[in-house]
Amino acid sequence: MRKLQMEELNRLSIEEFQEVEKKNFCLILDDVRSMNNVGSAFRTGDAFLVEKIYLCGITGTPPHREIEKTALGSTDSVAWEHRADIVTLITELKQNGYIVLVVEQVEDSMSLTDFRPEPFKKYAFVFGNEVFGVNDEAIAAADHCIEIPQFGTKHSLNISVTVGIICWDYVSKVMAR
Repeated sequence: MRKLQMEELNRLSIEEFQEVEKKNFCLILDDVRSMNNVGSAFRTGDAFLVEKIYLCGITGTPPHREIEKTALGSTDSVAWEHRADIVTLITELKQNGYIVLVVEQVEDSMSLTDFRPEPFKKYAFVFGNEVFGVNDEAIAAADHCIEIPQFGTKHSLNISVTVGIICWDYVSKVMAR
């Protein structure tokens, strides 16, 4: 086996990415402090053809050197928008037919293993602050909460890892149907 060269990967150009049909989901980052986590979400969003990334509250926005360090140019391909208030955004997305799912450890959350997305429905996944998680108002405004099962001693995963797991899980389940 040999590692593939960049030209052998057949990746989309930025223009092709912007024109290609996206998967039916968006990401919402609320009060994310780390610019590296924001950049990582962009890079993951690019990999899984996310429709859009919403950056809410204090979450940093491009252009920013620290975001670009991990985004590696994906801020040019992935559509994004900054919103001051996440609850207003959640309300708008729900009015536009999105099912809003908060990724958080809450009472009566649904395990990610039990999550069965419907291929033609639209989803928005909410990720919160690295220390405090998703705020209570956003949790109350969302349709459901999903939780990634964990088995070790730590109570949470880094947001960049969580975004990757959620995107992969969603896309793989939708593509399997």
